[in-house]
Formats: sequence, structure tokens, C-alpha cells
Amino acid sequence: MKLSLDPYMFRSTPLRELPALVAELGYQWMELSPRDDFLPFFNHPRVGDEGVAALRRELGATGVGVSSVLPLYKWSGPDEDERQAAVRYWKRAIRITAALGVDVMNSEFNGRPEQAARSEAQFWRSMEELLPVFEAEGVRLVLEPHPDDFEEDGKAAVDLIRGINHPLVSFLYCAPHTFHMGNDAPGIISHAGDLLTNIHVADSFDHTGSSGLRYIVNPPGSTVRVHQHLDIGQGEVDFDELFASLAAAGFDGTITTCVFAWEERARESSTFMRDRITELLTKQGMRL
Repeated sequence: MKLSLDPYMFRSTPLRELPALVAELGYQWMELSPRDDFLPFFNHPRVGDEGVAALRRELGATGVGVSSVLPLYKWSGPDEDERQAAVRYWKRAIRITAALGVDVMNSEFNGRPEQAARSEAQFWRSMEELLPVFEAEGVRLVLEPHPDDFEEDGKAAVDLIRGINHPLVSFLYCAPHTFHMGNDAPGIISHAGDLLTNIHVADSFDHTGSSGLRYIVNPPGSTVRVHQHLDIGQGEVDFDELFASLAAAGFDGTITTCVFAWEERARESSTFMRDRITELLTKQGMRL
């Protein structure tokens, strides 16, 4: 099992300096999520071969590994021009990942919930183009349902991934999305079985609480999705239940801390999450 840090709160740190920072914070692994000098949100990668090679040298020098690369592209968007552009971006991102010596990429379904059928059709079209590239580069794809994706429900997302029917594609359970996925960690984890390979850990509030009045947005009836990425204990996710479910499932994949809410105390948050996750694993008899 791996414990990894998503260093998004440190994105002002130069890319080559990230491995040393992650090691200083007590992690052996990091997840490379979107940043402007690497894989920007929804745009073509900005890093060249020289930058990839330099980062790989720093990783080797510090002993830090990249557990996964996480790009976000509009590969399921209903607009066909955007989808084709996203596929081009994906192809370059896959090759960058392979050049780093990394064999896992995490991402989201994307698309639009109000055009779910159209978005799913676009998703399958993109998968047909990209699966051969994943195969050629030896990179695995791990997918999560995200609030405002064309698929947001946890169990339905597992079924969709099962329908892909490919050994390189698996499922990621994102704890801060718990209340959008159905608020049923034991059921989703059990339903996923061996398809579950990655966990994202951060806390969040239950937006459905207080009869749906936990958050009030205007105008009434807005379809906005609300969630947080907080330190464990600052929200309402039941982490004892989550980690007990992981233990019962024999989970042995990658756990990534992905707190985004506290840039002003990013170091303290990162070390707190490292220690708290280790405690939760120990409580369930699980080891890194």
C-alpha cells in the first residue's frame, strides 16, 4: 500500500522542487495533479521532454515516487471539437506519464449531467481512441465520479467501469465526494471489489443535511454542486466506517491525501493528514 500526497496547495513551488518538498513533509509518494507548468486544467500539457527528464532526475535523487498523474480534460464533453482536443491532450499526457516511469493515471468522467446520454456517448468515443495508447505505453487508468460529471453516483460509476471491461481500467473512491456518490462507502467499496485501486482522502460536509438547507444558494433551484476538501475531522465523512470498509475489502492500493482548503497552512495540513491516515490504517490492522 502507498500513502501519497497531492501537492496542489504547493503549486507555486517550481516543478523540479516538488520531490524534495514532498520528502520533507514525510511522504514517499506524490500524485501529480493539474498545475500550469505541467498539465494545466483542460489545456494541452506545458512540460517538454527536458522538463520531464529533469523531474525524473529529482525524483531519483530524493527517493520520492509519483504514484499517479491526474489530468483533467473535457473528453466527455458534448461539444465534439472540445472532445477531439481533449483526446489530443490525453495522448501527450499519457506519453509524459510513461516517460516519468509512472504507470497510473487518475481522472474523472467529466461531461455534463444535464446531457448525460450525449456525454456518455462522447466518453465511449474517447475511450476507443485512447485505450490503445494506454496499452502501448503500459499505463493504467483509474476513474472517479465527480460532482457535476455525467455520472456522479458511486455504484453506477463502478458499473460503468465494469462495462469498459479492460484490465487497465479501475475505480477510485474519493472520500470528499461521499455525499454526492450516495453516502454509502461500505456498499460502494463492496460493489467495486477488485476494481477499487485508489482512494482520495479529505473531509467534506453533507450538503443534503438539514433537509437540503445546509447550503442555501440563489436563485432557488440552482444545480450548483457543493463540496469541500478539508482536513479529516473538519467535516462529516465517517472515516472509521471508510477505513473499516477498506480493511474488510482487503484494500492494498494507493491512498492519496487531497486537501485543498488550507493553502495558508499547507504544511501543517499535509503532515496532519499523513499522521491521521496512518492512525486510521493502524486501527484497522492495515499497514503501509
